[in-house]
Amino acid sequence: MTIYNPDTLPKNDNLNRFSYVIDVKEQIFIRKGKMIAFYGELRFEAMGSSVLDLIVRNAFNAPKYVHHFVVAQGQGQLILGDNGNDLACYDLDNANMTIRAKNLLGFTKDVICQESTLPGYLTMLGTGKVIASSNGPVHFLELPCRVDEQAVLGWADCPSPSYHYDYAHVQGWASAAGALTGFSLSGEEKQIDFTGAGTVLVQSSELDVTGSSALMQLLAQLPLLGKEDLGTLSLSVQQQMKEQR
Repeated sequence: MTIYNPDTLPKNDNLNRFSYVIDVKEQIFIRKGKMIAFYGELRFEAMGSSVLDLIVRNAFNAPKYVHHFVVAQGQGQLILGDNGNDLACYDLDNANMTIRAKNLLGFTKDVICQESTLPGYLTMLGTGKVIASSNGPVHFLELPCRVDEQAVLGWADCPSPSYHYDYAHVQGWASAAGALTGFSLSGEEKQIDFTGAGTVLVQSSELDVTGSSALMQLLAQLPLLGKEDLGTLSLSVQQQMKEQR
């Protein structure tokens, strides 16, 4: 059994595949609830604090997610974890990288965070470090390729992808309703289509969804839907309830 202390902890590296150690010397954005331990004199400031206005104005341009992150500052070693998922750090060098929002755990203040045109994703721009979790190890694929949307962790240095529907596999009301409202019931029915040049980050397995029913798969994707999609879904549910009375 290995027992760690501030001198033996790795700096800006994985402690193991499930945790990552940040050597904090200046401000860094981290996702709420992902700090599992720290050494040193660190403090965590919520977004909107007047002291952090300049930092947030320069680096954080994703108002939908502003309450999902805090700023860690001070001197110390910060250990991050994400419910037993794999963690990795990606170094950006004047580059862009888009990551599934729920998997983004932290990024340095020189990286600009913006909302992607694809709902549920955040685009990171500039030079610095980005820390993200994944459901299993990450694989890097060259373009062009098509990927099951549940297996996509993100993409780098390529245009925003589009959806590809294979209607030969769309059967029954649930599948048809899923295609119309933006839901995906399986990778055979709907994929994300990547073209051009760049790299796709693919998780080793699909997102963890409790249960295997179509209902649980739909519920798992609710955070990815916009206001119009949710309205369409609500009307569809009401119509189905009327027909089943």
